[in-house]
Amino acid sequence: MRSELRSIASQGVVPVLFGGEVEGETLHLTEFVGTRTNNLKGLAIPPRSGMGGRAVAQRAPILVHDYGNSQSITHHFDRPVLSEGLHSIIAVPVMVAGKSRAVLYAAIRESAPLGDRAGDVMVSASRRLGMEFAIRDEVDRRLQFLQAASAASSDGMSTEEIRDVHAELRSVANSVTDTDLQIKLRGLSQRLASILRPADRDIAAAVTLTPREIDVLSQVALGCTNVEAAQRLSVSAETVKSYLRSAMGKLDASSRHEAVVTARRLGILP
Repeated sequence: MRSELRSIASQGVVPVLFGGEVEGETLHLTEFVGTRTNNLKGLAIPPRSGMGGRAVAQRAPILVHDYGNSQSITHHFDRPVLSEGLHSIIAVPVMVAGKSRAVLYAAIRESAPLGDRAGDVMVSASRRLGMEFAIRDEVDRRLQFLQAASAASSDGMSTEEIRDVHAELRSVANSVTDTDLQIKLRGLSQRLASILRPADRDIAAAVTLTPREIDVLSQVALGCTNVEAAQRLSVSAETVKSYLRSAMGKLDASSRHEAVVTARRLGILP
């Protein structure tokens, strides 16, 4: 959210931006760009209260051109809003699977229309953020599956299930834009790879595959063709071929199957 607000600010559309996530049914304001006071920080906004609460409840953008005199909202938060000098404000909910997960605000300190461009920018930002939330939800779901796999007894989860989760984690890692999250996901997938068999440490130390080479091998290990692997990883088939050739060379393998078998023996793949 912080990154999205800064990106909007860099476009120079509006001077004041802020927002926060919805926890339970309450909106908590945590991120601010361009504010002059701390009066909005930490506000907890119940459902249907103020602009944000109404946006959460109605799951639609709320726009006012004169906040202090608006008859369309409650005025529970007049003091912090007006002390910040805000008049024309838009509150846009971030929707995921039909639920409001966050709200983004844009505001100016004049009682004048924000303009269509500002509204378009905010709606586009909320959609991008909604996609990011959806991806992170899926990541959380898969991490829970990973934790269950780690705790499962040897007969509690099949080898194929573990391998499928590993490949899906690698695929999801390619879908997120957060570099730190990508690294975390790939690290967790490597932990999952060690569940089935420990690596041959002496040989493994001499073999270093890149994250993308492991991504490709993980899909090949599921029986994916180059085209199918490309679709799952959002790259071209030629790119898949290139990474696969490179991985085979490092693993001293003459075939896709041999590369997968060797990677599994080394603990690179589950």
